[in-house]
Parts: sequence; C-alpha cells; structure tokens
Amino acid sequence: MKKFLKFFLVGIFFGIVLVKSEAVSWYRIYEMFKFQSFHMYGIIASAVFTGIILLLIAKKTHLKTIQGTRLHVPLKDKGLVRYIVGGSIFGLGWALSGACPGPMYILVGTGAFSILIVIFGALVGTFLYGILKDKLPH
Repeated sequence: MKKFLKFFLVGIFFGIVLVKSEAVSWYRIYEMFKFQSFHMYGIIASAVFTGIILLLIAKKTHLKTIQGTRLHVPLKDKGLVRYIVGGSIFGLGWALSGACPGPMYILVGTGAFSILIVIFGALVGTFLYGILKDKLPH
C-alpha cells in the first residue's frame, strides 16, 4: 500500500505540472500540429533532454531499480518502418483527439468528461492490437 501511495502522489504531481504547463490544452496541441508555436516542442524537448541526462547519470552511478536490480535500457531493433508507421498512427490519434495517453486521464480529472470517449477508443484500439499483434508485421 505504501508503494502505491508514492506512485499515486507522483502521478498527481505530474498531472498538476502538465495542467499548469498547458501540455494538456487542446489549443496548445493544435498550435503544435500547425507549427504555430514552440510551446509544446519546448516541453517535449526538455523532457527528452532531461531523460537523456538522467539515464546518463543512472548509467554512470550504477543506479538500481526499486526491486534492487541494476537499471538496464535494452537496445532497440533496427525496424525503422514499424516506428514510422506506429508513430504516424500515434500522432494521428493525438492530433484528432487533442490528447496523448497520459493527459487523457488528467483531462478527466480536470472535468473534461468528453475525453472518456477518446479513452474508450484508445482501450478498444489496444484490445484490437492485442488480438491482431501476431498477424501484424513487427
């Protein structure tokens, strides 16, 4: 229960940060996809930069996970087409709905209950992928 509480509190903090930075704003996302504003690109770039720095620090200091095992980032395969297709589908869904998966739940917390339709669609899509994944090229 104690471990759950830590993750729950971090999730709430992360949600507050995303709302305050306007990363869950449909208008900011719309501006991003129309290349009218640097705001969202700045948030994404700072997240990527922070992740790179933290991974380098974790590698240098031999940081361990919560389970006590050494942190290991597996190498990705070289299937570029799958990442282009998957990223395009993800981006299309993001552009059409105005939200990527994490902020969808944050938007429910802010009272934008119409996002429940998008969450339902995301869950159906995930379910269909689970059924079809063996038939899809990987």
